Amino acid sequence: MADTETHRETESGARPHGADGAGRTPGPAPRTFRAALAELSAAQKTPKGVSYYTRYVNRRLGRVLAAAACRAGLTPHQVTVLSALCTYGGIAAVALVRPSWALAPAVWAALVLGFALDSADGQLARLRRASSVSGEWLDHVVDCGKMTLLHAAVLISFYRFFDLPGEGWLLVPLAFQLAAVVTFCGGLLTEKLKPRPAAGAAGQQPVRPSRVRAVALLPVDYGVTCAVFLLLGNETAFRTGYAALCAVHVLFCLAFLAKWYRELSVPPAPAP
Repeated sequence: MADTETHRETESGARPHGADGAGRTPGPAPRTFRAALAELSAAQKTPKGVSYYTRYVNRRLGRVLAAAACRAGLTPHQVTVLSALCTYGGIAAVALVRPSWALAPAVWAALVLGFALDSADGQLARLRRASSVSGEWLDHVVDCGKMTLLHAAVLISFYRFFDLPGEGWLLVPLAFQLAAVVTFCGGLLTEKLKPRPAAGAAGQQPVRPSRVRAVALLPVDYGVTCAVFLLLGNETAFRTGYAALCAVHVLFCLAFLAKWYRELSVPPAPAP
């Protein structure tokens, strides 16, 4: 989505990868890891509308992983599958293993690596000059499953392992899940339905990314959500941090929905 990086590397909601939709084969890849890394560094997406974590941490990790995947001969689809295995493995651990200080870094590392690989598949596609709607579809399916299962796993962990002060705490993962999924779907639909400006239209000058916005988006960045699992060793600390992030996500969800509705309510400009 254009306004937040809570779930995925791209802000447009479209990161096609794989075989070219027109049937063309992927272009030649750089011969060395260093050459691949240099080419990726020169072809990064705009920092507009993303938090500092996504810009300076996740994209850079994804860049290194994409260059390594290129040298290993992996396809973007295969990198997407690796991302899903890492992420879903961490999610399964949350649901099945009793929280502890040993589990916390393992879950965090699995989620962070999955997130970085989620960035790497799109960067690898750009490096190989390949794209496909099937790649975009696969990426969105994995992302949607990730958001749904992550908070479901927290709900299961709360029920199985936590000494909750009240049953109302079981509603927190459900609220977090609702905010995450609605924001994800709302952003995708807005991007698909919003009229595109004509190529070369007047007033479409590059806009310098806002530092305030990049900081304000940090609480709803998926990387920060991953970080809260570092608190799994202490029930109170984890519940407090998770509930705080949930509240922020709900507020941002409402703000984004209002913004997107206003944008889509503006009638399109008449054709010249």
